[in-house]
Amino acid sequence: MNNIFKNIEGDRTIWAIVAILAILSFLPVYSASTNLVYVANNGTTTYHLFKHAFLLFCGFFIIYAVHKVPFRYFSGGSLLAMPLVIVLLVYTLTQGTTIDGANAARWIQIPFIGVGFQTSTFAGLVLMIYVARYLAKNKDKEIIFKESILQLWLPIAIILMFILPANFSTTAIIFSMILLVCFVGGYPFKYLASVVGIGVLVLTLFVLTAKAFPNVLPNRVDTWISRVENFSNQDAEEGYQVEKAKIAIASGGITGRGPGKSIQKNFLPQSSSDFIFAIIVEEYGLIGAISVLGIYLLLLFRFVVAAHKSNSLFGKLVVVGLGFPIIFQALTNMAVAVELLPVTGQTLPLISSGGSSVWMTCIALGIILSVTKKEEEIAEELADKQKREEALQRMIDKQLQEEEETEKAAEQIELEKYSIEDKANPLEPILKK
Repeated sequence: MNNIFKNIEGDRTIWAIVAILAILSFLPVYSASTNLVYVANNGTTTYHLFKHAFLLFCGFFIIYAVHKVPFRYFSGGSLLAMPLVIVLLVYTLTQGTTIDGANAARWIQIPFIGVGFQTSTFAGLVLMIYVARYLAKNKDKEIIFKESILQLWLPIAIILMFILPANFSTTAIIFSMILLVCFVGGYPFKYLASVVGIGVLVLTLFVLTAKAFPNVLPNRVDTWISRVENFSNQDAEEGYQVEKAKIAIASGGITGRGPGKSIQKNFLPQSSSDFIFAIIVEEYGLIGAISVLGIYLLLLFRFVVAAHKSNSLFGKLVVVGLGFPIIFQALTNMAVAVELLPVTGQTLPLISSGGSSVWMTCIALGIILSVTKKEEEIAEELADKQKREEALQRMIDKQLQEEEETEKAAEQIELEKYSIEDKANPLEPILKK
């Protein structure tokens, strides 16, 4: 165990926060999984708890393995992964399955282990690194919009268009984070405004086309529209979900009902994933809600510190592009639970039970820790260099001091010599006159 801790590198605070989130997730997941057992008739509570533990254990192994890889290798890896991402998205859109009753082709089933793989999360991760690579590569060049369309925006548009039909919320989050990374990376703001305008236009055309020809391409446009319309209407299914979530939050009070004592988990769909924050508030109260929010904000602060300390633009943009979506997703999940946003289907990172989304989050955290590890290595090199320079300076100062003391000793001997000669012949000065 000590050897493992010795080999852990990177920002120790991020490691600690991730471990705390993972540990805190067990009780809410175990409690909320009764919904899957008694309502969906899916396994047992112990089965879901062990499944969650298995996913997190593998996730920490992924973080450890990824953070050992120098982050600069992910730059070229993103370029090689782009064709694979497109193939996976096309396959998912045409052959994907539904999970837990979700009416969307978002997942493909991983063979042998039975875990659903949501390809859009992997696509978002690759896209963020790809954008960071482009901006870092062109940091000393004047960016021309026409040239960047082919190299930057066309690959982004292709991938987002494959994600959009089945998952609008993920598409919106990825697109927003890409804009943020581009802004931080110095991409001209006037061009970003043009990209936003083009994106809105394309989205509008897609919605109109999907409404006019609903059987041409599988999509969830009707679901998006109904969720927006039902945002303030509590009669529909999404309104029912939010209503139960608000009841859970309201009944939590300051200290909550206590671990495992949630009532609304038996009535709230997706209580262990999309609406787990409501179960946390019901069982642990306002104190639990503020604690969870505070942990995510602390994680955001560490991401900002890591980005600020990074000595390369690529490292800064990677931290922003991979770290900020985790926090944005968490805030979106909480906002849905308290009805600040329509239902989006976004989970609470590292807390909600899930499948491959946990592993994708862990890959992102591993890459961020790889960036912070490099920062520590550079800091150690600078510290060692400074120590060597200070030691060399001390040696020089010591040598100069010794030479100075030798000169003073020689002068003192010379003075004493003259003084002895004067005492030996006191009449010599008079005779010389």
